[in-house]
Amino acid sequence: MKLIVAGLNHRTAPVEVRERIAFPSAALGEATCALLGAAPLKEAAIISTCNRVELYGLAADAETAIAGMRRYLHEHHKLADSIDPYLYEFHGRDCITHLFEVVAGLDSMVLGETEILGQVKAAYAAAQHAGATGPALNRLFQKSFAAAKHVRSSTGITQGSTSVANVAVDLAEHIFRDLRASTVLVIGTGAMSEATAKALRSRGAGTLLVCGRDRERADGLAGQLGGQAIHYDDWLAEFPRVDVVISATAAPHPIITPVKLEPLMKARQQRPLFLIDIGVPRDIDGACGGMENVFLYNMDDLQQIAQENLAAREREIAVCRAMIAERVASVAAWLEQHFP
Repeated sequence: MKLIVAGLNHRTAPVEVRERIAFPSAALGEATCALLGAAPLKEAAIISTCNRVELYGLAADAETAIAGMRRYLHEHHKLADSIDPYLYEFHGRDCITHLFEVVAGLDSMVLGETEILGQVKAAYAAAQHAGATGPALNRLFQKSFAAAKHVRSSTGITQGSTSVANVAVDLAEHIFRDLRASTVLVIGTGAMSEATAKALRSRGAGTLLVCGRDRERADGLAGQLGGQAIHYDDWLAEFPRVDVVISATAAPHPIITPVKLEPLMKARQQRPLFLIDIGVPRDIDGACGGMENVFLYNMDDLQQIAQENLAAREREIAVCRAMIAERVASVAAWLEQHFP
């Protein structure tokens, strides 16, 4: 008997392919039972996220079972063309290693991301509840969760944000500690402004003000974020109560300068002010960063921090894989003993 996996992910298939074979989370249990009936498997489980779809199983004949898995994907999703060129497969110890690396965040689009652990736990629970798993997959998944916990707690694989938006939020939290009492002003309604504002909101930022020359877009973004849209000409008047400014306009010259900012800082009694300038060209005069209690970061600053964080995570990969290898060997030995 051998553990096997067949699937595709963000590295092997574009999103338009991944979305065609995705399984709704509510239907995972039913789909896993259908997989057991479609391929010669003793046990089965299906993982389906935005970045991957993977079918796991225990089979007496790996090649025949893999062929059945591929056929099941095509027939279940009623595909008119083949997705075989996008699929990968792993057998035995390679299958164990693959799942352990997936759950630990080593195979994710964002190295070290933690969301995948919860997603795989939910997928495993669905398969177990449907009666599709047994001793082999139960041990495989449970040991993968324990390995992921050990890796995350013993290494720096999850430390430091690797996206510009989350780096900005990390810095804001460093300055203000508790973002719940902060007021955020978003000037401009482009993609980067939206991503950064959403990241701040997800970490508990309080009041959120959105202004842009396109009032309809400002209203739409404010609505998404549970914030308030204000007229573009009114943002200076709102400034005294603002703690964080995200600016990304198409202005040809800086819209915030030391001459404008000095009286505004007096009006807000020199409370700390965090300025996130993601405009290109820049919206905020660099000299503002030299003012007392003003913390200014532009796109280059944020990207540099994100790259440094990513490099630090990448240095941890070898350590993580060494930790995983020991646990993979233990699971493989158990499987060989109980499922020769």
